[in-house]
Amino acid sequence: MIEVKNLTKRFGSTLAVDNVSFKVERGEIVGFLGPNGAGKSTTMKVLTCYLAPTSGTASIDGHDILEEPFAARSKVGYLPENTPLYEEMGVLDFLDFMARMRGVPPTKRAERIEELIDICDLGKMAHKDIAELSRGYRQRVGLAQALLHDPPVLILDEPTSGLDPVQIVEIRELIKAIAVEKCILLSTHILPEAQNTCNRILIINEGRLVGEGTSEELLALAAQEEQYALAIEGGEASRIAEGLKAIPGVTGVVSLGANGAARFTVKGAKGMDLRRPIFDFAVAGGYMLLELKHTGTTLEDVFLKLTGTGEGVVLTERLHAAEAAGTDEDAAALGGGEDE
Repeated sequence: MIEVKNLTKRFGSTLAVDNVSFKVERGEIVGFLGPNGAGKSTTMKVLTCYLAPTSGTASIDGHDILEEPFAARSKVGYLPENTPLYEEMGVLDFLDFMARMRGVPPTKRAERIEELIDICDLGKMAHKDIAELSRGYRQRVGLAQALLHDPPVLILDEPTSGLDPVQIVEIRELIKAIAVEKCILLSTHILPEAQNTCNRILIINEGRLVGEGTSEELLALAAQEEQYALAIEGGEASRIAEGLKAIPGVTGVVSLGANGAARFTVKGAKGMDLRRPIFDFAVAGGYMLLELKHTGTTLEDVFLKLTGTGEGVVLTERLHAAEAAGTDEDAAALGGGEDE
């Protein structure tokens, strides 16, 4: 539904998007992650034909954005980061105006608006002016206008930005419900949001695509060590730390201070389970082990690694190579089994 080929966008001497390529299929929710200024919004503006690429191209539902820009635009529902709404208009008047702008036939406008009022749960707000709405309901109105012409592709730029936790959950569930028959590309800098909402994640940094895959695939490829959180009572923190460092397989110990119990993050060699050796160490030393948890690598660790060290391109190449090879060893490295 979305196919991006070697997309590059320059603003004078600034390279905003650098040779980016990816695909998004029908039924997928793909998260577009990156730090501020990474090129997310620029890429989305190119996909919606708001900006022309410097080189490369993209297609929306088979329509090239350069050769068939009007056809490509007709297939897209777009929600920019700052939702463009006419605050002096009522919700129903605004949606009717947008339906006319979108070319929805007069005989179908009222039915379509009523349907979206229901889908976006705007019933209680339908007769209010947009100026009276909370940020969450304004986002719902913005999403409704993007859906008026029933586009097969939705491009959402920071759809939960500025919302409270309850509103975030509501918008997330709404996006999931809509995605069944559509293709959704959404940008966000909220990592749990991407992990909870998206089937697949693209990570962009300094205009380049540095990571691609499911959250599980990215975690498996980026993890270079195991991590454990533990809390121990019954001895000096410095002595406990030295004892932990002496355990075979331990590559690092970080003291997190002592507030009743001494707390540590213990790092170990990848693939080695250190829980039993840590337990045996506590028993042998006469310590009280209050907590021992394998924490592993988080999506935040992956994000910081890919956007901070430039290693993401290598990880993306490894992912693609593993997919092409299709061996059992590669499947294990990706964190999946035969069923996956």
